[in-house]
Amino acid sequence: MNAVGIDVSKGKSMVVIMQPFGVIVASPFEVSHTVSELGQLANRLKSLDGETRIVMEATGGYSEPIARFLHEEGLFVSVVHAKLIHGFGNNTIRKVKTDKADATKIAAYGLAHWLKLPRFAPEEDIRQMLKAYNRQYNKYSKLKTTLKNNLISLLDQTFPGVNLLFTSPARKSDGHQKWLDFVSKFWHCECVCELSLKSFTISYQKWCKKAGYHFKEDAALDVYAASCGHVMVMPKTETTGLLIMQAVAQINAVGETLAVVLREMNRLAALLPEYPIVLKFNGVGELLASQLIAEIGDVYRYKKKGSLVCFAGLDTPPYQSGQFESQSRSISKKGSPHLRKTLFQVVDGLIKHSPADDPVFQFLDRKRAEGKHYYSYMTAASAKFLRVYYGRVKEFLNKLNTGA
Repeated sequence: MNAVGIDVSKGKSMVVIMQPFGVIVASPFEVSHTVSELGQLANRLKSLDGETRIVMEATGGYSEPIARFLHEEGLFVSVVHAKLIHGFGNNTIRKVKTDKADATKIAAYGLAHWLKLPRFAPEEDIRQMLKAYNRQYNKYSKLKTTLKNNLISLLDQTFPGVNLLFTSPARKSDGHQKWLDFVSKFWHCECVCELSLKSFTISYQKWCKKAGYHFKEDAALDVYAASCGHVMVMPKTETTGLLIMQAVAQINAVGETLAVVLREMNRLAALLPEYPIVLKFNGVGELLASQLIAEIGDVYRYKKKGSLVCFAGLDTPPYQSGQFESQSRSISKKGSPHLRKTLFQVVDGLIKHSPADDPVFQFLDRKRAEGKHYYSYMTAASAKFLRVYYGRVKEFLNKLNTGA
């Protein structure tokens, strides 16, 4: 048996081949991430006598292409969580951190856990792209929130509270919001209050028609009233207007990107068989359905419901020593933070809509009635949702596969 430890880094990897009892078959050597060198490595590993298993740490974008290449070459590849490798074999007081030492440690881990090494199974291209789009969507969403907070801070000095005058959500077509487009034209309160009410109403109506928004005369009256009586810090000058309009342009650019990403996420998710059943969950719309599928992936990856709960980091490991056994345990948080965030949004939607016949909401409501803390019943409901999700989706896919 040959354990091949690969310490993956950007553009290159360190490889060591080890047999039982610490016998080094091949001292650590470097391999570049090119087709030719990886092909030579694959051929060398195939020529070894006995069974060969490759072990590497899960390092996201770095380890994925290497694992895929070697897997497609017909080799046994196992991608292990980095925390498991980190905590293995630390029987020295000297802290050694080199690529050679790491590769040797990974190979030793492979030998020690030979029979339990999980075999790498590459994700479908659609699922992989859906996850990539979801991660980008989350990053752009954070950026948009930062830019909006910056704009609101500027508007507090030119038109305080203008963002609270409109409640329209972002348009699906281009990601624009009404209050942002309004601010790009009426960026200072004097742009409104220096006009008469009638003149502003006419101007506002023309703007709504041109920008593609619904016009309400009552809304024009509210905006006009809110623009009067403020003491401004920034004067109404071209310099101030340029500052505000550039801030709005940045947000709209990110909003347009988000709209494109969301449309593509929905398109990719609709190509997957479980999409219709996920959409039927209470509290789940097109966005959350796409995000759930992206982060959970294929349910057949999980042996049981508890495995999916552990993957999300919502499990509560036991804590016991001697006669002491903790009755109040925290979730592990050793799983996907992206999935936990999505689940909290789903549960929050359940709380807002309160579907009385939904099993997850019934469970959540019982926890609230027991006086549980907010985070306690939210995490418990998230775990409950995952169990229901696993059961329904797997049942649906089984029927689909058997043609029942």
